[in-house]
Amino acid sequence: MRLLRFLLALAVSCLLILRLQVPQSVGDKNLPPLGSFFNPFSGFWKNAEPSFGLPFSEQKISGLKAPCEVVYDDLMVPHIFAQNQEDAMRVQGFVTASQRLWQMDMTTRKAAGRLSEVLGERTLAIDKNSRRRGMVFAAENALIGWRKSPDGMRLLEAYTAGVNDYIAQLSRQDYPIEFKLLDYQPEPWSVLKTALVIESMAENLAAGESDLAATNTLAKFGKETFDFLYPEWNPKQQPIIPDTGQWKERQVVLPPPATTSYKAEQNLDNSLTSNDLPEIQEIDGYLKGSNNWAVSGSKTASGHPLLANDPHLNLTLPSIWYQVQIHTPEQNCYGVSLPGVPGVVIGFNENTAWGMTNVGHDVSDWYRVKWLDTEHTKYTLDGEPREVRKQIENILVRGKETVVDTVRYTIWGPMTFDNDPAHPLYDCALRWITHDVPEPDEMALFLLLNSGKNYTDYRAALSGFDCPAQNFVFATRSGDIAIQVQGRFPVRAPGQGRFVQDGSKWANAWQDYIPKDMLPSMKNPSRGFVFSANQHSTPPSYPYYYLSNDFEDYRSRRIFDRLDTLQKATPASMKAMQLDNYSQRAADALPAMFRLLDQSKLDEEGQKMAKEIAEWQYTYDADQTAPPLYDVWYDSCYLKTWDEMDAVRKEKKAILFPEAWRFIELLERDTANIFFDHPDTPARETANDIVNESFKAMQSYFRQNPEKRIAWGNYRGFALKHLAQIDAFSRLDLVVSGNKSTPNAVSKTNGPSWRMIVDLGEKVKGIGVYPGGQSGNPGSRYYDNMVDTWAKGEYYELLFLSAPGEAPDRILGKQTFVSNQ
Repeated sequence: MRLLRFLLALAVSCLLILRLQVPQSVGDKNLPPLGSFFNPFSGFWKNAEPSFGLPFSEQKISGLKAPCEVVYDDLMVPHIFAQNQEDAMRVQGFVTASQRLWQMDMTTRKAAGRLSEVLGERTLAIDKNSRRRGMVFAAENALIGWRKSPDGMRLLEAYTAGVNDYIAQLSRQDYPIEFKLLDYQPEPWSVLKTALVIESMAENLAAGESDLAATNTLAKFGKETFDFLYPEWNPKQQPIIPDTGQWKERQVVLPPPATTSYKAEQNLDNSLTSNDLPEIQEIDGYLKGSNNWAVSGSKTASGHPLLANDPHLNLTLPSIWYQVQIHTPEQNCYGVSLPGVPGVVIGFNENTAWGMTNVGHDVSDWYRVKWLDTEHTKYTLDGEPREVRKQIENILVRGKETVVDTVRYTIWGPMTFDNDPAHPLYDCALRWITHDVPEPDEMALFLLLNSGKNYTDYRAALSGFDCPAQNFVFATRSGDIAIQVQGRFPVRAPGQGRFVQDGSKWANAWQDYIPKDMLPSMKNPSRGFVFSANQHSTPPSYPYYYLSNDFEDYRSRRIFDRLDTLQKATPASMKAMQLDNYSQRAADALPAMFRLLDQSKLDEEGQKMAKEIAEWQYTYDADQTAPPLYDVWYDSCYLKTWDEMDAVRKEKKAILFPEAWRFIELLERDTANIFFDHPDTPARETANDIVNESFKAMQSYFRQNPEKRIAWGNYRGFALKHLAQIDAFSRLDLVVSGNKSTPNAVSKTNGPSWRMIVDLGEKVKGIGVYPGGQSGNPGSRYYDNMVDTWAKGEYYELLFLSAPGEAPDRILGKQTFVSNQ
């Protein structure tokens, strides 16, 4: 009997062990094989970091020409000391992969439309969208351009080899925890994957357009009203590059006006939509933007330039950025890199510093195609038939059959939505600048900036950069400051690209690009500073036409005012500017709103609220209770004014809302404007009615939601989410100041992704911080060790070494890399 019980127990145990080696499903969620995941020798336990310190053993990797030494500081920043550039890139690839491999994998899977291979059917729509937008097509074209530069390709291949050397020496027990959770293994890196990382940034920063929304809005209101509500230039704006007469003598010939294609959008009620409609413009939506500036020695206490940069992006764990120092005979630079891309993106060296903000020009257009057959294999262009190129997309879906999709490519680009006959862009092709083959030297940009010594090197480095277009700020130890709007921009007729265009006429195509010598730039202005905050690149006197639906209107004015009055600046002055919570938008709007508010008709509660708002100094500090009151009041005013647009938005149809500055201008100057009237009431409302109605609505909101009557930081909330949306790997406990309209531009999930200030004195020094940590491992103390410092508005001194033996009190350990051959 005892033997029988033993055999039964053994059989059950074996069956249980086998069962635990198989992935499990709970509802619509997939779990990893629990036996493997909880295995004490190879499961998630192995991802816990040892409490007694980190091992820094010697590494043997392929292809090194000479030994390299890597010094890790107290933030786990690697300082790479190599005897040549190729070796430095090889080691950078290895070291970055050792900390951020899963993040690199997810970034490229998202761009390539391959998430469903590991995440299953729930990401199929995302994968289809990536493929139908031509993300891999763009990356393959980038690779064509890069291959024209043998030196650049050699460095890209060295970085790739370093990543693959790291992957090759991994055993399953060493996989990052997310690979174990999702039960899949890393695959080899490639230069194409580096291109996909770049295209991922292009999709984030250079895909903005409102063609359908503008076309619908024009059809609904007519040209006269459209032009009145949606002017492209804010007269209060401070452009990045002012007009100093530099364009006066330049003769420019613009193309003739493009032909707009309305079709179904002529009657807005016929504007069909679908779930994957290009995102409807948010109400006063958050800009994917940034701040940067450089101040000349004439305005600093030291007499040397200062440079500051804080790119605002969607914030995640692991962090978007990875800090690194790269020291070779050609360069010694420090800054942040993009995991998966060689070199330093934003940073400084022994002679110069540089930073970036997004330009935001519209470089993607929709063209309505006229088909010649029902199978959509041929279309017409200038009366001649053209054939589409079919791209067959085989999308692997975990646990399901492979999904086959066909993407048709026209001369304009991919037919992104022709798989959905109900979509308003069903018969439209996407023309997007990132699909073009770039300049051969595009990837050389950051490598040249990394080693640059002066303004001439800076201009040479920028010349090949195409997309996503950036405002590059620059300063040197010798005293120069500069800024340039750099990218590849189509020459447009006025208004071209603002609406869906007729794709049957080649005259509507981009015929040329703005010449490089006409890209807006400025060096050593007499005012003593240069800056950008995603505002207009130039005033309207600039001879080329460009457009965007989201140029910034408030941060830039606040920053300009502070820089203009700044004297004897120090790094502390730069900190105060980066952490500035003052809202120029609120400062513009509130006086106009209070002039129209009849306070005599407010009850006691309303009087107290009005007093609290009136005493507010327009700062979105986390502990302030007035900002929620103002925000709800302002938003109600805005939506009640644009109720015609809001009704369309609620039907999930694409519609343009007027910009905030235009709304405030009407409050100030045109209080009887017809748009303040509610069309469904017999009375003729004015701005006075809207403001008073909205104040009562604000009162009612907080009366019904007393739990919302709290300080700004808790009211707005802030979530620093893990890339896979795993709450246990996220930081959801942070209370931070700032608002999207303030220089410290924080929203619920967006904000300053890297704060950097560089003092270009005799010895260049930098301070910086980002909301994350160097490690991508949630089990590491260096996963989120900088988050609280960032949230408190504090900075770290960036350790900028000249030799590996310096600053021993800040060194965690050293690692030597040698060739395995």
